[in-house]
Amino acid sequence: MARTIEVGSSVTIRQLADQLDVSANQLVAELFKNGIVATINESVDFDTVSILINELGLDVDVKLLAESPPAVSEKAPARTNPKLQERPPVVAVMGHVDHGKTTLIDKICQTTNLEKESGGITQHISAHQAEHKGRSITFLDTPGHETFAAIRQHGAILTDVIVIVVAADEGVGPQTVEVIRFAKATEAKIIVAANKIDKPEANIERLKTQLAEHELLVEDRGGQIVCLPLSAKEGTGLNDLLDMILLTADTEELKADFSGLANGRVIDAYSRKGLGLVALVLIEEGVLRVGSYVTVGSTYGRVRTMNSVVGPSISQATPSTPVLISGLKELPDFGDSLRAAADEKSARKLASQKQSVQEAKVSGMTNRELLRIIDRRNQIDEVNLIIKADVKGSLTAITDSICAFDNNEVASRIVGTGVGDVSEKDVWLAKTSGAVIHCFNLAVPLDIQRLAQSQGVEVKSHSVIYELLDDVKQALEALLPPEIIRIDLGKLKVQGVFKSTRSSLICGGQLTGGKLTLPAQADLIRSGDKIATTEVASLKKGDSEAGEIVKGELCGIGLATKTKINAQIGDTIEFYRQDSRPRQLETPSK
Repeated sequence: MARTIEVGSSVTIRQLADQLDVSANQLVAELFKNGIVATINESVDFDTVSILINELGLDVDVKLLAESPPAVSEKAPARTNPKLQERPPVVAVMGHVDHGKTTLIDKICQTTNLEKESGGITQHISAHQAEHKGRSITFLDTPGHETFAAIRQHGAILTDVIVIVVAADEGVGPQTVEVIRFAKATEAKIIVAANKIDKPEANIERLKTQLAEHELLVEDRGGQIVCLPLSAKEGTGLNDLLDMILLTADTEELKADFSGLANGRVIDAYSRKGLGLVALVLIEEGVLRVGSYVTVGSTYGRVRTMNSVVGPSISQATPSTPVLISGLKELPDFGDSLRAAADEKSARKLASQKQSVQEAKVSGMTNRELLRIIDRRNQIDEVNLIIKADVKGSLTAITDSICAFDNNEVASRIVGTGVGDVSEKDVWLAKTSGAVIHCFNLAVPLDIQRLAQSQGVEVKSHSVIYELLDDVKQALEALLPPEIIRIDLGKLKVQGVFKSTRSSLICGGQLTGGKLTLPAQADLIRSGDKIATTEVASLKKGDSEAGEIVKGELCGIGLATKTKINAQIGDTIEFYRQDSRPRQLETPSK
């Protein structure tokens, strides 16, 4: 009898996997087969859920869950007479790892971010502002590593213009394709920056052809996409790029309401010494002032300090301005909306409503579903983990990527997460749960190192994201049972049966293929059917024991059996050896 599940108009892949009792990897892979590239935290609609269940051949009926209207709206209240003014464009710089995104922004904004990033890979979304011809431009630098797909997508949603940086000497890479998908899914204008034209291997025409293969047709080939050659390292073509960004902004007539309470979105959040909990926020509408009460996601607070991205403190921020604020009660999640409130009571009430909505979504699982998931967990091996990171965005990317490793045999159980240094509480939690603590971009205090060592708790520090993920993946792979490999050794045509008892069979014949050595196992085949499986106990060539029999030689075979086998002349014995090798986890394509 088919099992019935209920889902809303949209459901994340991770939640759907739990309801269907399948791995999230399997759902991601099935979507990929159908041309949909998604991560486990992305949502699919009801129709897609029905198609997935049908494609996987699951005996499950799916019903649409009746959903009440949300108690809290993410959108700002409509203003009947908005005072629209021109605002700076927000530009997301995206592209394949090591194609020069951060170098380009450093050159434009005169920053040195590349020197700060471990492995030369951007590990977070960072915001910058530059002046060109008396006008401001806001830049968002997005990570290039595949693990940060969700962060890159978030960066695309925030922006007006997406600059896709492609190295002219290498062409379109796998992450470039992913970026193109993100960019085309937004309403942002796209500009292609053909970087590294100073290299002799640079080939702009080949790059344009590759872009056309992914439905990005440049202007000189009849399309609308601007492709500008430049060298971030040499500074060549940067003015042309900035001119084009401003021209695009003018064409789009980018405007915002500079009056009233501010609305914005969290780019990242973390703890900073001397300031406490801070959030990097991009203002989208209104004016944010020091002293304002704000609701950010399900937390709230009063803006105690506000700094521009270049460091100096400021008293207010207008649309398209990225600012670092302190004063929140808790760390928000990256992507949370910011809403300024008239007073503390209003901010606290809105935060409480959002918290209630989140809790209602989490508690929507029935007891039956919860017990089924617990039962499934009891059947698989787990690695217990505590993840600490420097910022919320990285923490989200890490935990999502770790969960993507889970399958029906092994899984990670994240017993604790947090932003900021490892604490004594983390060590004691790891001690009681048997977890390994993984730190990303954090220095572990000496007293915590000593405590962990004394309690037998393993603390691992990482500065590059894929090194952390590789470490977790290896721990999960160590729990996988090995893969058994059959190695065929040869075949023998039975020409004589000399003895058959319950525990042994002695026969003889000619080896018709391969080479036979001990140890070995044997299958007795008659008319294409396997009659029995046994183990080779002895080999004889004539009257002497033999260590090896090769093709064409006559030999006697002693087989160890568990029951009497009635072998016949003309039967075939297939010899083989079984070896084991470690297995590797399969991860979904992105």
